[in-house]
Amino acid sequence: MSESLRLTIDGQEVSVPIGATLSEAVEAAGQPVPHLCWSDHTTPMGLCRLCVVEVEGDGPLRPACVTPVAEGMQVGTQSPRLTRTRQILLDLLNSTFDLSEADELVQSMESHGISPGRPDPEMRRELAVRDDNPAFIRDYAKCVLCWRCVQVCADDAQYTFALTLADRGYHTRVSTSFDAPLPATTCVFCGQCVGTCPTGALKGKREQLLGQGIPWQEILEQTRVEFRKRGSPAAAPRGDPS
Repeated sequence: MSESLRLTIDGQEVSVPIGATLSEAVEAAGQPVPHLCWSDHTTPMGLCRLCVVEVEGDGPLRPACVTPVAEGMQVGTQSPRLTRTRQILLDLLNSTFDLSEADELVQSMESHGISPGRPDPEMRRELAVRDDNPAFIRDYAKCVLCWRCVQVCADDAQYTFALTLADRGYHTRVSTSFDAPLPATTCVFCGQCVGTCPTGALKGKREQLLGQGIPWQEILEQTRVEFRKRGSPAAAPRGDPS
């Protein structure tokens, strides 16, 4: 019995293992497909729909990250329909969120003919920066709700479950249970949520302050003071990053 499946990607025949997704098949074919919610370290959810592809004989566009490969599939990754779909999704993100630090998204927008940084005052999400701990800052005006931070905080990695989703529809946002400050939650400040965030919505506090031109020694002392105030002197940072 064969342990691989054969399919065609943009006219190119590809062989992939049984159980592979279309995203893995497209990657094997060397074809670029944009993505946002997908990450090597999280369970594919098919949320952002930027990775959609066309499957011959199948009307709806299929999210490549969660669609399993079937023998003999004929898949298209580049067409006017796909380009227009991605343009609409990227334009909505561009109009709604602060993408000034979302490098991959900005590259995708530029490759699809969209000029970054054109906010729509009626759509723009204005959310206050949450600065409630010495370790990192949550700037949710930059959050595109990709779920990656929630996933790594949960059973994809850390099993801490400090982050969750709150509210519904347009007002959906990443939060904590009962909107509690992070030090009052199960958060252990491992930093995995910061590491997986693609937009700069979660950022280390020292990185944020360095970006504002504040001298390292001043940042170091400020951080130590914050840790002492919160009863965690052992966690205070040491040394110069250089």
